[in-house]
Amino acid sequence: MTEEQTNTEQTDPQVEQPEATADDEAAEAAPKKPRARKQSTAKKTRTIELTLTVTGTADGEWQADLMHAGKRVVQSLPVAAAAVSKAAAELHQDISSTIESVLSAAREQHEAKLAELEAEVERVRKALAELES
Repeated sequence: MTEEQTNTEQTDPQVEQPEATADDEAAEAAPKKPRARKQSTAKKTRTIELTLTVTGTADGEWQADLMHAGKRVVQSLPVAAAAVSKAAAELHQDISSTIESVLSAAREQHEAKLAELEAEVERVRKALAELES
């Protein structure tokens, strides 16, 4: 509808307009109140994404990297094997068992190296004792 047609309909007495009822008049007279939204009682949980990467070598050296919102916060931070084991135990049994198997393999490797070095030390002591006599 054009503006001209709207004006003509409003002023033209020949155009029949429906009679306004009392309810319509009351609704127009009272200012419209916006309906209030019902607030939820549930707390909104805001998730925070942190990525902790713990890497270890066969020698038992561990390090940690931490990322937050795509930004590296900590890089190559040395971590003790005991701390890794304790943290894994606190997180979950599946994580703990996997990390413990890796730590166990590293322990066995270090024990074998220790036994080898002790044998070497004993050979050197014998050689030294022979030279002194």
